[in-house]
Amino acid sequence: MEAVASFLLAALALIGSPGPNTLSLAAVGASFGRRRGFAYMMGLNLGMVGVIAIVGTGVAGVVWAVPGLAPAITVLAAAYFVYLAYRIATAPPLRRAEGSARSTAPRWYEGVGLSLVNPKAYAAMAALLSGHVLIESDRLADGLWKVGLLLTTIAVVNVIWLALGAGMTGFLQQERKARVVNIVFALLLLVSVAFAVFS
Repeated sequence: MEAVASFLLAALALIGSPGPNTLSLAAVGASFGRRRGFAYMMGLNLGMVGVIAIVGTGVAGVVWAVPGLAPAITVLAAAYFVYLAYRIATAPPLRRAEGSARSTAPRWYEGVGLSLVNPKAYAAMAALLSGHVLIESDRLADGLWKVGLLLTTIAVVNVIWLALGAGMTGFLQQERKARVVNIVFALLLLVSVAFAVFS
């Protein structure tokens, strides 16, 4: 139980701290509301299943070892983050967004894409999967327990971040306030990505 508690505390710290996934989710909640952000949140969760599989099977290490591939992936990921930050920064106030065709909330597959290009996600999963042992006598059971605990933690953390963002929607009915908050969220998203890449 001590090993599980230690693992969960580390998971909460790494997964729950501000980063590209959590900040984008709060921004989507603030810009588009809880209901319209739910599909995006589910996409983030599904993408994290992919990240865990990529890290847990060692595929990430193989990919990063291919010459020239890491810089190309980094450039593509950066372009995607800039695109998502632009979508968040230019989202209209929620009341107007609900009736606007041009202000579509990010889709579930965009959440999948964000998780799959999120450098913090790979670093966190590598640290958690390789840095903790829950069941010493059975590697398969150890891995399955860690994956189950990680997915549960990710789901809980994402619900909280979406709710925090959505809790701001009443404040964001005024266009000027909404614009400022959306731009701040977009900038925080870009800063969190830069921090994850260069730290």
